[in-house]
Amino acid sequence: MTATVGSNVILALSGVSVRFPAGADWLGRPTTHVHALNGIDIDVFAGETLGVVGESGCGKSTLAQVLLGLVRPTEGTIAGGSAGMQIVFQDPQSSLNSRMPVWRVITEPVFARSRRPVGELRRMAMELAAKVGLREEVLDRYPHEFSGGQRQRIAIARALASDPDVIVLDEPTSALDISVQAQILNLLQEMQRERHLTYVFVSHDMSVIRHMCSRLAVMYLGQIVEIGNTASILGSPRHPYTRLLQRSVPKLGEGKLNGKMESTELPSNRRLPGGCFFLDRCPHAVDLCRRPQALVDGVRCHRASVLTEMSSQ
Repeated sequence: MTATVGSNVILALSGVSVRFPAGADWLGRPTTHVHALNGIDIDVFAGETLGVVGESGCGKSTLAQVLLGLVRPTEGTIAGGSAGMQIVFQDPQSSLNSRMPVWRVITEPVFARSRRPVGELRRMAMELAAKVGLREEVLDRYPHEFSGGQRQRIAIARALASDPDVIVLDEPTSALDISVQAQILNLLQEMQRERHLTYVFVSHDMSVIRHMCSRLAVMYLGQIVEIGNTASILGSPRHPYTRLLQRSVPKLGEGKLNGKMESTELPSNRRLPGGCFFLDRCPHAVDLCRRPQALVDGVRCHRASVLTEMSSQ
């Protein structure tokens, strides 16, 4: 099956699965596999911010690596490729070359590709630094001399240097203080409006997702279990797992979470369930849920309509 990119679809994934070998016998042959992604179908539209949310180990980072062309799918197709894409990582300190002054860090993607003259690169670094709120006089300093928020501004400037169409944001504010998070999120929105960028925003923070993303994909065990308008999904989730994520957001004055779903763990991704992947954690499961679940009308659940009706009563 070949995916095609339409007039407003900038990336299209069709049936994408990724398996990594894990463990080996005495001949070096893999004895088992980690099933990181399991049949991902998703379109990314030009100019949108697509949020990707889920627990640790659900496949969010692998999906980001596939989009960037860093990991090749075991199965499935990608249309749109990795051209015109950049990434902003979670930890700016470890993602910036500590041996380079900031002007070189910012222009590194351009220098590596085209070997432009030093004067031209410095002018580019000055322009990009000004765009992200950094002063010209700091460009000869090194990354360790900056705060976390400033380093993330440097990382954003570096991502912009190659004039990408799509930027993957992998937990870009989770290592920052709350006040600094707001500044970085506002900067990202400003850059998106100015440069008509498309963002894929990977996060576990529902409040950040609500603030940043027009559309949301909820991942569980390497599958997309719910996808659609962010406000609709967070306001009235249809998949039981999305409801779990909503209830897991800490609130002031509340104690520990109770109930079956909260007391169980993510199943192993080395041996996938035969039916619904969420079966063992779902209090609404019935025999029908032992069959494979397809993504229909934006939700991967046989009982989605029944559960929606129950919650509205």
